[in-house]
Amino acid sequence: MSLFVPAFDTSVITRSADAEVIGQAPTTIRLLADSDSTGGALSTQRVTLTDGADGAKPHRHSQSAELFYLLDGTARLLSGDQIVTAERGDLVIVPPGLAHAFAAAPGHDADILIVITPGVQRFEYFRHLERIAYGKVPPESLLAVQELYDTYFLTSPTWNDTRP
Repeated sequence: MSLFVPAFDTSVITRSADAEVIGQAPTTIRLLADSDSTGGALSTQRVTLTDGADGAKPHRHSQSAELFYLLDGTARLLSGDQIVTAERGDLVIVPPGLAHAFAAAPGHDADILIVITPGVQRFEYFRHLERIAYGKVPPESLLAVQELYDTYFLTSPTWNDTRP
């Protein structure tokens, strides 16, 4: 077993008013701390989904675990071949390599704190998603950066069968 020791020596503090916000309802992402500010320990964001909105399609990370903590509401998460319904106060941690996805449960809102560890520079990934949403770059452009962001897209019949 190897021990990862992050390389930073001051506290990371992100005030709510200072967080960069990507998107708008039904999907809003608040960028809180990226890997470069935590010495590679983690990257974290807060995702707010309204009225059953999708968060992320099925994907996996080869090097990082992903933690989902439900601040409020109800979410559905794909974890491998299992669909988990998580409610306020619930925690789901997905290990490296396992397929996962998330969305607000149909007819519900969800406010989710997401932590990826060890950290991967993710803020530019979310900015890339915003460029796709606004039609500035094609969705296929994500395929070229999967390795850079340790985000590999998958198909999941289990997930597709549960989404409207």
